[in-house]
Amino acid sequence: MTKNLTIVFVRNPELGKVKTRLSKTIGDKYALNIYILLLKHTESVLQKVSSDKVVYYSEEIQNNDLWSNSCFQKKLQKGNDLGERMQHAFETAFKEGYEKVVIVGSDLFDLKAVHIENAFKALENHNLVIGPSLDGGYYLLGMKVLHPAVFKNKQWGTDSVLETTLKNLEQENVKLLEALNDIDTFEDLQEHPELLKKINAL
Repeated sequence: MTKNLTIVFVRNPELGKVKTRLSKTIGDKYALNIYILLLKHTESVLQKVSSDKVVYYSEEIQNNDLWSNSCFQKKLQKGNDLGERMQHAFETAFKEGYEKVVIVGSDLFDLKAVHIENAFKALENHNLVIGPSLDGGYYLLGMKVLHPAVFKNKQWGTDSVLETTLKNLEQENVKLLEALNDIDTFEDLQEHPELLKKINAL
């Protein structure tokens, strides 16, 4: 066990239940294929990160999937909304003895291992670290102690999340990383021709 933990939240890849905004434009089948490609990308990125790693599933833990049981701990998300689920994951990590904990999403084709490594480095001199996403949310959150206010009274999935989170943390020393764009809409997808090529090849 290392002192650092990377958490990734994933949705179980089921037809009609992932990338619902995207599916309105391209259909459920293509939306599912895109999400599976994003999961594979995220898994390959996390393999390069020198920390312990845990996958939190939305519906049920899957033991025989792309997340290797030898590299990734596997747990189930718990809570009524995203804030409760993230708070539970952070609380669990700190109770298990981890000192620096970073969570990332699973729908960023621009995510690289260096973003996560930089987050852990930033926590040496900052209380929290946030990777802003261009849609007004964030793709990464890291902390050394639990800050419950971060997870409460948010309109998850809207463009107000980052702003209200930073207001909660006005008295804290927060490091902001490079802003990235997650893939939620067809417009987001069009900005990634490499991903479009992979989808068309399926």
